[in-house]
This record gives sequence, structure tokens and C-alpha cells, in this order.
Amino acid sequence: MRPASVDEVSGVLDLCNDHGTAVVPQGGNTGLVGGSVPLAGELVLDLRRLQRLDPVDRTDRRVVVGAGVTLGDLQRAAADAGLRYRVDLAARDTATVGGTIATNAGGLAHLRFGGTRQQVLGIEGVRADGAVLSHLHGLAKDNTGYDVASLLCGSEGTLAVITAATLTLGPRPRAAATALVGFADVAAAVAAATSWRDVHTVEALELFGPEALALVCTAEHLQRPLDGDAGAYLVVEAAGDEDPADDLAALVASGAGIVGSAVATDRARRTALWRYREGLTSAINGVEPPLKLDVTVPIGALVGLVTDAPVLVDRVAPGARTWWFGHVGDGNVHLNVTGSGDRADAVADRLLRHVADLGGSISAEHGIGTAKRQWLHLVRSAAEIDTFRRLKGAMDPNGVLHPHALLPEVEPGSA
Repeated sequence: MRPASVDEVSGVLDLCNDHGTAVVPQGGNTGLVGGSVPLAGELVLDLRRLQRLDPVDRTDRRVVVGAGVTLGDLQRAAADAGLRYRVDLAARDTATVGGTIATNAGGLAHLRFGGTRQQVLGIEGVRADGAVLSHLHGLAKDNTGYDVASLLCGSEGTLAVITAATLTLGPRPRAAATALVGFADVAAAVAAATSWRDVHTVEALELFGPEALALVCTAEHLQRPLDGDAGAYLVVEAAGDEDPADDLAALVASGAGIVGSAVATDRARRTALWRYREGLTSAINGVEPPLKLDVTVPIGALVGLVTDAPVLVDRVAPGARTWWFGHVGDGNVHLNVTGSGDRADAVADRLLRHVADLGGSISAEHGIGTAKRQWLHLVRSAAEIDTFRRLKGAMDPNGVLHPHALLPEVEPGSA
């Protein structure tokens, strides 16, 4: 089904609820944990026709957006109004607003501005029984009961179907600069990032290893960005009302363990530097469809994780390769494993248990979806999971909304 309005979504859900027909909402299908994949004949609710995009409110710096609007279209609308939406993903021209809210997407600027939940001022969604929950006023302060917007953000379509949201916008920086910095090793890169994240103009700190750089250079036909070899690379984005290039250059000049760097201020060169990071996903996918794990650990454990991960993988699936990159400022690492074959589940189990042992999370920004349900207990207590079930049962008593996502099986007709 491809509804074009909240009323059509309401009608579909009301009918499905009455007949016990399970429903899976879909947006841009850019998720990496099977969060929009029907597993047992569910009705697919394609929300990309929900294209509401109200005029930007420049005074209150907010905008009402339909769930089917892409992140890129939202960003362009905000830019046309002299503002910006401060969640950004490499998949910006495919990922939809509804999908990013349903998964509480993080993204490249999470370090400075937080994730999607921090941008949602109001929400419109439809319960399983077709009832419309609409609270799109978008006030900066509104302390009038349960925060439904926050509840639905990250719920992965299991509590209600998100149809629109009021999102906060921020001022557009007048200048920006990007640096790609090579370090002797991962420890030096993480140490620098830990220090640089406190600089008020720094918005992004993206870390990746030499194997990943070599792969993206081959896949994207790119020249190596720096002379010589490095043990780790960091893309640093800084922005502000005044040109941050001098500040960024000073950071690079003062960093320990730096073996090379490139700093750019013009858009074309900055975009070129970002290609080394943003091209990684497609480059890895070009090797073969990988096992993808999106995890977070305390920053103090990050060096150990990226060092240990290839060793752990090789023990479980000899010959498999581990490619990693991540948002180092908040401890988020994307582990990609190719060549694991029929050992993929065993590899995932070993890595996720290791992450949990480090005090981390098995999902930093992609959600649980259908792929990680069996490991939820590693990071959530029995009482927490029971609370999730009670919330699900209260809002979707017939279990028709995305019954195979997030929690263990909830069949239609059961709470």
C-alpha cells in the first residue's frame, strides 16, 4: 500500500487491525538491520508519498515535514530559508524523515547537535487501531504530559506509524572547513579526537583505518589523499560564523602522532575530502554484501575494540576481513565483515558479546530491527524488555505493527 495522506494511513491500519493483518512500514529502505523487511507475508506500508513540506518558520526555526520527504530535500528546504537541519547521513538523498525518526538516526553531526530525537519538537502518528496522534505545535517548551514524540522516536514502527513531524532547525554557518588527517596509529587518532571534540566549531570527527582507505580509493578511483602511509585517518569538520580554517590548521599542527594532513575551505575540495569517508559503505558493499554491525563503546574502549575485532573475527571465521569506520567523538563504530559466509551469525554473536562486555551498545544508531532481536538481552535487562512489551501491548494490543522487529515474536492476536 502507498498512502498519500494521514487519513489513508489511518484507514489502512484500522482495516488491518480489524482483520489481524500485520503491517510493516517502509521509508527509503536505507536501514541496515532489516527494519523495513517483511518476514511473514506482512502488508507493506510504503510511506514515501507522504510529501508534506510546510514553509519554513524562520522566526521559530522549525518546519513540519511528512514522513516520506527525504533528508536531502529537507536539508535543501532549510538551506533555502537560510537555516539547516542538523542531522546528516551519507544516504541523505534516499533516507526519509519518517525512517530517521523511527530509528532515531544519529549521523555525522551527532557530536555537536545530538541525534534525531533532539530535533523532534512534535509528531503525528497513527496507532494500530487507526487513531491519529497529532501534536505538531512544535513549541520549544511544552510540558503537558507524556512525551509521545520521544516515545515514537526510535520505536521502529512497533508502536505507531509516523506520518509527519515538526523539526527544529538551526542557524546556517557562514563558513566551514574540512581536514583529513593521518595518524601513526589508532590510539593517536582517538587521543586527538578526544581533545578536539571540545572545540566549539568542530562538528564531526570521522575515523577509519588504512585498509578502508585503500578500499575506497580503489572503488571510487581516488588518489590517495596524503603522502605516505598512516595507521588511522580522521576527517574533521569545523563550521562557524567566522572562517574556522585557521583554528583547524592549528589543531592539526598541535596534534601528536600526525603523519600528514590536508585542509580545505572551498566546497569542491571539502566534498572531495569527505568522499574518502562517505564512499566507504558503497566500497565495502562492492566487495560483497557484508555483515554490518553498528555499535557504541565508551571512548576509552574504542582503540581496543577496533584492534580486537579483526582478531575475534578471524578466530570464528578464518579468512574473513573486518572493515571499520565510525563517529569517534561519541564512540560509535561501524564494523563490516566480508567473507564470513555461513559463520556470519557466529561472528555477530562474538562481536556483540564483546561489545556488551566492554560496556557498549549493540546498536548505536540503526536500531534493532529484525536482525538483532536475539541479542537485545545483552544490553537490556529482563525488566526493561518486559516494559517494552507492556508498552507494545498497550498501544498495539493485537500485535499487528511490525511484529517481527525489535522484540521477540509478537504474533497478530497476541499482546
